[in-house]
Amino acid sequence: MLKIGITGGIGTGKTTVCRVFETLGIPVFNADMTAKSIMSTDDSLIASIKAEFGEESYSSNNELNRKYLANKVFNNEEALKKLNLLVHPAAIKAFEDWSKQQKSAYIIKEAAILFESGSYKDCDFVIVVTSPEDIRIKRVIERERVDEDNVRSRMDKQMPEEEKKKLADFIIINDGKEPIIPQVLKLNEYFNNKV
Repeated sequence: MLKIGITGGIGTGKTTVCRVFETLGIPVFNADMTAKSIMSTDDSLIASIKAEFGEESYSSNNELNRKYLANKVFNNEEALKKLNLLVHPAAIKAFEDWSKQQKSAYIIKEAAILFESGSYKDCDFVIVVTSPEDIRIKRVIERERVDEDNVRSRMDKQMPEEEKKKLADFIIINDGKEPIIPQVLKLNEYFNNKV
């Protein structure tokens, strides 16, 4: 079974591309959603986060205090690194467990920080979804009801798109002009023939 990574910067449309693969019957693992989930369900991870960032990281009923944690790590690269070192091993294990249950020719791992976390090394191929910056900003503003400065600040913290493209095996262009479906169908055929 092939493992395909999908990544791209904020607002490029990774999730939209993954939905097209899902309609073809391809299982998709969303690493970012899983990471958020295990931060609220994995007891040893919860204990580690509390030990590193303080009891305030969680409420009295063990609900993750996202705002508190975000304030701790948002402009602190060292703190973000520490948080990632705690969360990534648990997320990688969750992906491995999930992978073993799948029966298709290939599976997809969608992750915003696939390259940064090093988990791209576990993938047979990596697809980078790209989109012009102005379109990305517009999408995120509409989706999250935030201002442009907020979006740009988050974009500045991500690996530049040009760097991601250099590391990609395949690129899907999601610019509103180039149709996504034919690009996905071509890759689906390629991956199925590789198995």
